[in-house]
Amino acid sequence: MHITCWGSRGSIPVSGLDYLKYGGDTTCLEIRTASNDLIIVDAGTGIRRLGNHLIAKNCNVYHFLFTHSHWDHLIGFPFFEPLYHGESDIQIYRCPFPGKFVEEIVNKMMGPPHFPVRYSDLKARISYTEACPSEFQIGSVTVIPISLSHPNGGCGYKFIEDGKTFVFLTDNELGFTHTNGLQASEYAALCRDADLMFHDAEYTPEEYKKCIEWGHSAYTDTLEMAMTAGVRRLGLFHLNRERTDADMDRIVDHCRQIIEQRNAGMECFAVAMDMSFEV
Repeated sequence: MHITCWGSRGSIPVSGLDYLKYGGDTTCLEIRTASNDLIIVDAGTGIRRLGNHLIAKNCNVYHFLFTHSHWDHLIGFPFFEPLYHGESDIQIYRCPFPGKFVEEIVNKMMGPPHFPVRYSDLKARISYTEACPSEFQIGSVTVIPISLSHPNGGCGYKFIEDGKTFVFLTDNELGFTHTNGLQASEYAALCRDADLMFHDAEYTPEEYKKCIEWGHSAYTDTLEMAMTAGVRRLGLFHLNRERTDADMDRIVDHCRQIIEQRNAGMECFAVAMDMSFEV
């Protein structure tokens, strides 16, 4: 798998000189598989740049997964350029909610008075496929949905290809169990020996005391869970909208100090816009 991050910011996009290193776009991942399938996870504002890139590369077939329906993970969808091209073939998987929930959310988002172009006017061929809650296949990749501990629910995903594993758990609160969420020990079991994991690291421990039940984790809880799971590479994700590059560097340095003290042997970094990874 080849994984590219087009946005890792949480809650709302940000801009300015303090956000150049890690970027300001909200959640969007691109996964390229050995079978040459293209998987897109979430449609935050990062999907605008991804869409322009894909059009330039003459890519026409896309597999879409959503983690949940909060705005920062959907707001970029109307600006995904392939939607307006008749040769685009877009397959959206009905995760994390059953039935026509995804269709209804997308339709409402692009309906008046929210957006000038109606969903029914899009030129791309858009189809919907049942997927959750069972594992399913996209080409050479096995996709395993994982329930998020987040208000209103959601899905994280484990991607497995050629014996290698990538886990994506944004918007996941390890310090509190929401409806349909799991305990931190259960997430650790599901992430056991992952080659790469991106996990929500929205808060510092001090901030988290004031934000319990908001659906996000303190970075220290994320680090502890990853070390317990034996994760090889941990990417801190859903970067706080107020977190400057310098702030984020200090958090990463603190995580690395803890890893060294614990002799955990794990790589840790903050996921920045435009970072790419091979798994």
